[in-house]
Amino acid sequence: MGNDLQSRRAVIAGVGASGLALAVTACGGGTDTAQDAGTTAESSAPESSAPQADGALAKTADVPVGGGTILADQKIVITQPTEGDFKAFSALCTHKGCPVDSVEGGSIVCPCHGSKFAIADGAVTDGPADKPLAAQAIKVDGDQITLA
Repeated sequence: MGNDLQSRRAVIAGVGASGLALAVTACGGGTDTAQDAGTTAESSAPESSAPQADGALAKTADVPVGGGTILADQKIVITQPTEGDFKAFSALCTHKGCPVDSVEGGSIVCPCHGSKFAIADGAVTDGPADKPLAAQAIKVDGDQITLA
């Protein structure tokens, strides 16, 4: 009976080791499709991460009328509420500091809790934020938008 017990232990140990190998193999490699799906979603606001080569934040053509452009690295959103009227605001929501991620339907939108801000003056149009986005001073010179 001693040999039978040893044989069973060897078989169980072998199955345990191969099961571990299968578990390790199943956890390694491949991609997380949920994470990958998030990286391909497009924002409705054009996003730029670096200033223009000439030092401008953006070109006027980069900012749609009735919309805006988010400059993620500078944490600024530039809007054009009406033709030729450019505004700039902090791109950090006043509720919890999340970066806004889109400009749509006349609003700057925070994805964290759904706060919305008016593109004309940064005022809260939908909470939970209760303070407007901080205005940023900009200057438009020809087709270049720079910090003032």
